[in-house]
Amino acid sequence: MSGFRAPAAHNREVFDRAVDEITEATMKLLDGLEIRGSAARSTVEG
Repeated sequence: MSGFRAPAAHNREVFDRAVDEITEATMKLLDGLEIRGSAARSTVEG
């Protein structure tokens, strides 16, 4: 989202916090989705 993979040292804390928050939001979204139809796939928990 930010356009870079390794932030400058002075931005590392806010960058890492944002990555954690985005990861959590993504997991909530994926866990809450309802998959319908005969082609539903099983998932690997991790």
